[in-house]
Amino acid sequence: MAVPADRDLNTRARIRDAAIRVFGRQGFGAGVRAVATEAGVSPGLVNHHFGSKQGLRAVCDEHVLGIILTEKREVLTSTGPARMLASLSEIDRYVPLVAYLVRSFQAGGELAASLFEHTVTGVEEYLEAGVAEGRVRPSRDPTARARYLAMNSLGSTLLFLQMRTEPDGSVDYARVIREMTDEIMLPALEAYTEGLFTDSTMLDAYTEERA
Repeated sequence: MAVPADRDLNTRARIRDAAIRVFGRQGFGAGVRAVATEAGVSPGLVNHHFGSKQGLRAVCDEHVLGIILTEKREVLTSTGPARMLASLSEIDRYVPLVAYLVRSFQAGGELAASLFEHTVTGVEEYLEAGVAEGRVRPSRDPTARARYLAMNSLGSTLLFLQMRTEPDGSVDYARVIREMTDEIMLPALEAYTEGLFTDSTMLDAYTEERA
């Protein structure tokens, strides 16, 4: 008997979400069986939907990145601060996603490199949406700005988590992400809103030298 399409889709989403949680907690050394147990399905069903562990990871990458970039875009293009404040109040629901991203970049390899490039593209897109809405200043080089911001954000997150990893390798992601948000939000908003330098001397000198 054929499985109804909506039920099949729900099973696929359940497996994907279980994989995000498992990989975030255990890293990518976790196998298909661990994901299947978390999702309450058989390992064969995981392979049926995703073909392989690598196929499953690619789908997880796309889903996690899509949620995060959509959230960023909505915050940047909203007409007031309410959307940002709501996002901060719900930060705990992003913990599995951040844990997954951290594990991805720690693992390295082709999938991590591909994920980073997709991240840069997504950052550039939501910044340009902010520019179009008049919420973000335009850049001389939008792609370079997006790459810098992606590197800065991911790098600081990895460093913050690394410094708070327990001797046994465990991380309380919920606690640490909340601490990181509380610690960096004010200086980040201040730097992005008001800038750092009081004049454009260094920028002017650098752009003239490049020209």
